[in-house]
Amino acid sequence: MAKSTWFLLVSLLVVSAAAATQIKVTDNPADELVSVINSNRTAHKASTLYDNPGLACIALQYIKAYQSDCSAVGGTDAKKPLESEFAETFAPNCGVLASTLTPITGRLLGCQSKYVPPSEAFSKILIENSKSLEILYNKNHTEVGAAVSGSDGGSPYFWCVLFSSGKTNSSFATEGGAPKITRPGCFSGADDECSGADDRSRSSHMWSFFTAALIAMWYAFGL
Repeated sequence: MAKSTWFLLVSLLVVSAAAATQIKVTDNPADELVSVINSNRTAHKASTLYDNPGLACIALQYIKAYQSDCSAVGGTDAKKPLESEFAETFAPNCGVLASTLTPITGRLLGCQSKYVPPSEAFSKILIENSKSLEILYNKNHTEVGAAVSGSDGGSPYFWCVLFSSGKTNSSFATEGGAPKITRPGCFSGADDECSGADDRSRSSHMWSFFTAALIAMWYAFGL
């Protein structure tokens, strides 16, 4: 009887853990950032922007171009990737057709050593001054793509938002209908399992969950 009860509880544990992992598929910080952006735009009588996954993937490639150099973001030493990299590097890495690239109408980029929730990244990292607000509420935007990434899964953490005036379902079109998924990092609109900038945290939490539950059952049944 004890063995059958043990087997049943372990089975339920596995099913519960799998279900919890599936729920996290929509727990994407880049998606949350787009939601915050659209909420702020509509609150200021601006239109809601289409979350374009191809553009969002390019936002992640934009982050990778900085090669973990936080000092190159903002300040007197600020740098940005060459425009040619969009067609030559970013688009191919995402599986985006170069012929469907549309001009970028605005960019928001931030970097810091500590990971913060999307709402805080928006208000304290990306929106720094009046110029940032002008970019956010620009009426020429029709699409948005957001990305967040650590460096090899750790600090520093980059946040990037790209805006475009492209047409929905025709700009930043991808081969096969979906952009290529790359790690580390998350980008919006991907319908991808991506919880935070460090995917390793998920496996750590899962192992902790299993270990604690197994120890509890061991003591409960005297096994």
